Amino acid sequence: MPTALVTGANRGIGLSLTRQLKELGFEVIAACRKTSAQLSELDVRIEEGVDVGNGEDIRSLASRLKGVQIDWLINNAGILGRTHLESMDFDSALRQFQINSLGPLRVTEALLPNLGKGAKVGIVTSRMGSIADNDSGGHYGYRMSKAAVNAAGKSLAIDLAPRGIAVALLHPGWVQTEMTGGTGHVGPDESAAGLIARMEGLSMANSGSFWHAQGQELPW
Repeated sequence: MPTALVTGANRGIGLSLTRQLKELGFEVIAACRKTSAQLSELDVRIEEGVDVGNGEDIRSLASRLKGVQIDWLINNAGILGRTHLESMDFDSALRQFQINSLGPLRVTEALLPNLGKGAKVGIVTSRMGSIADNDSGGHYGYRMSKAAVNAAGKSLAIDLAPRGIAVALLHPGWVQTEMTGGTGHVGPDESAAGLIARMEGLSMANSGSFWHAQGQELPW
């Protein structure tokens, strides 16, 4: 039975990923800062106290998971801060870099001993991190943090290739979650299903690519 670890698993897309992966037969490790009633109802291993922006939290998680093989690592945890030119909040932008950019890199580096040949790493990013696709401006902290994690994911794909580990950069769509204030085009269940389909299709041949959950490749 394969094992998947999902960060930010207590709500939204992460909760839907956790539920659907469990239904597909995965052993799921749900990592989050604090569990939720919905997550606690699922028959999965819950690892609380995991802030992906906190190095000590990640080292502690890695210690607890020593010797546990992870087949799919899905870096889903993220935050959205509304930083605009006329009201720039640089502290918010910095926090978004800590969580959205360095978080997936920190988690992947710490759990590298758990990832063997054939493992897959998914980074839930955003098309708002695409420079070519930016036609509306604004959202400086979020856009910059997602562009940065795209760069990190591409480097990870190159560096992990000799180990036989594939990496995907995944845009979930505009999803109706607490992060977006309930706005969006798709619900978290539909988004999660698309992300899982992209992970299933991930291979060494397409490692390092930037995909929409619906299947189309996105521009950098």
